[in-house]
Amino acid sequence: MGKKNDTTIENRVYLFESLASAYVSAASEELGSDEPAIRERARRALAELAFVSCVVSDTAHLSAEQVRDRVLGLPESAATPDDTAGNGGNTGGKRNK
Repeated sequence: MGKKNDTTIENRVYLFESLASAYVSAASEELGSDEPAIRERARRALAELAFVSCVVSDTAHLSAEQVRDRVLGLPESAATPDDTAGNGGNTGGKRNK
């Protein structure tokens, strides 16, 4: 089980690194803005990318449609009971905004 967990964490890191790198390149002005609200919006976008990275890495056993639903925070009822068996139903759906 430790090996699977290490792999999941590694996948999260690699995916986030790729997504964040592209975002930082595109949003460098916003991240360095003198306006706190603009910087906060850019940081929130990075946080969303981290969330998406975790959801995608943690749901490799699901179909693409089910992963999309999790990323979008759709209710768990959209997934079958077997889909949430391995993760306690805590991946997606329950985001704090």
